[in-house]
Amino acid sequence: MELPPGIVYIIANAPRIALPPALVFCGIQLWNTFSDVHMPIWLQVPLCIASFPLILVCGAVYGDFRDRRQAAMKGAILAPQVPSKWPGGLDLLLVSIRNFRGGYMGEVVEQQCKDNGNAVSFKILWENRIFTTEPEHVKAILATQFNSFAKGPIFYDSALSLLGTGVFNSDGDIWKFHRSMTRPFFNRDRISDFEIFEKHADDAIGQLKVRLRQGYPVDFQDMISRFTLDSATEFLFGKDVCSLSAGLVYPPNSPLAANVAFQNHPANQFAHAFLEAQLATAYRGRFGKSWRLFELWNDRVKKDMRVCHKFIDPILEEALSKKKALKETGLIPEKNEKERMVVEGETLLDHLVNYTEDISVIRDEILNIMIAGRDTTAGTLTCVIWMLSQHPNVLHKLREEILTAVGTSRSPTLEDLREMKYLRAVINETLRLYPPVPFNGRTSVAPTVLPAAKGGQPIYVPANTSVRYSVFLIQRRKDLWGPDADEFDPDRFLDERLHKYLTPNPFIFVPFNAGPRICLGQQFAYNEVSYFLVRLLQVFSSVSLAEDVQTLAPADWAKAPGRKGVEKAIVRGHLTMYIHDGLWVRMEEASSNA
Repeated sequence: MELPPGIVYIIANAPRIALPPALVFCGIQLWNTFSDVHMPIWLQVPLCIASFPLILVCGAVYGDFRDRRQAAMKGAILAPQVPSKWPGGLDLLLVSIRNFRGGYMGEVVEQQCKDNGNAVSFKILWENRIFTTEPEHVKAILATQFNSFAKGPIFYDSALSLLGTGVFNSDGDIWKFHRSMTRPFFNRDRISDFEIFEKHADDAIGQLKVRLRQGYPVDFQDMISRFTLDSATEFLFGKDVCSLSAGLVYPPNSPLAANVAFQNHPANQFAHAFLEAQLATAYRGRFGKSWRLFELWNDRVKKDMRVCHKFIDPILEEALSKKKALKETGLIPEKNEKERMVVEGETLLDHLVNYTEDISVIRDEILNIMIAGRDTTAGTLTCVIWMLSQHPNVLHKLREEILTAVGTSRSPTLEDLREMKYLRAVINETLRLYPPVPFNGRTSVAPTVLPAAKGGQPIYVPANTSVRYSVFLIQRRKDLWGPDADEFDPDRFLDERLHKYLTPNPFIFVPFNAGPRICLGQQFAYNEVSYFLVRLLQVFSSVSLAEDVQTLAPADWAKAPGRKGVEKAIVRGHLTMYIHDGLWVRMEEASSNA
């Protein structure tokens, strides 16, 4: 029987919590035994109760003193601490939860950084956390001081229900093993084969045309998530899960939206469960190592992951059965099967089953790669279409480049995509304002120092400290990108601004991470996004937001400065970025002679 997360946490921490009151109680009994003055019960009880919080306070004071002393010895300072009005930083925790559930993404920490500096510290639930929007710090964390940081035990524990022991939830030799396993499948030859993209793009765009001709708007985010899921599973498994075969979702105000068969389609159940599991995992991050206390009686992720496993396990079991059959026929040698190279036509799943028959290990790795292959690419394509709906001049210029390069019907080649400079600029500008992984983090494995930013001082990071960073906020900083940083302008990646801002400071733009853990699928994602956009804009000449169906941003956001004041949809994030309640659009087909 598996114990609930909260009970596990209480049992694990019971000795630490009980020890101070027990010691105080024993001390009182000794006092009463050997002293003529007995301590009354009414004083004994509060002393015992107060002992644990008193230990916490004393520990915090001593820890702060120790860290300041260590920082001074290294010629550094502690990150400025965001003030808290409530014990344990509970007020900061509540603000963080409210923002996660319904605020403008990142605005709370953005304001705290504006008030206190680009690197700040929080004490939430008596746990020290550092948050930074400084590119030099990100460079150190991801690259120059890579070995000083790891995903760490807190992230591992909170994400275990979702990610298992996959590549995104591992460190050290285990991470290196996962990395080496997946690297061969993202080489140039494999990611330049566009046959998979063409097959599923043709299906998706065909359904898109039919639905729009019926007079309905389309949830582009839902449709493109199906496209990326089918493409990713065919790439990873050698066969797709046919999520596009379920059809496209109808607007919520349509009577056809309540289609039970559609809702019960396995691909739709998987997508819903996967979303809920990621949201629950992201919510845990607000509580740090104490997250289990807020899931006292049940693991909120496992229920949804059981649905995901039910969806994916038959594919994995089929691959394992295939391996067993090949072994029995002698086509796979019993010895050295793990030492052979990746062969042509072999999928990642084929390769994994040659290393282990443990379905949970295979499942973890596949689901990790699926998050990268499905969610991040779908989020980027969704945001590109959103931006094109708000900037018709950009759409017109982009479509002109596409038609000049490949016409209205020819499939683009890799060389075609490379020549479309404006297409890459549109994608990069979308990635700048809406990076697929807006927030990320590491844990310091030993005391270390983050380098000084321009005009600042080095920041001391104690051991086992959570350090969060946000490319979402870095990539919107006006001091890094210029006074027009809040504007969507793809030309910034083509004109003099590129050489003024980005070229001398490349870590102001890291949508795919950097360093040893840089995204292996970066070029795969660029190819997939580029290919789909070309095929889509060969068919459609305009895009508009269906505001009668779209969940719109609150009216008072329009009064806010920056991007918040102009965005009509609501951007949110779990592990990756998405648009709340989907992106509902109407699109106009191009005339045959366009």
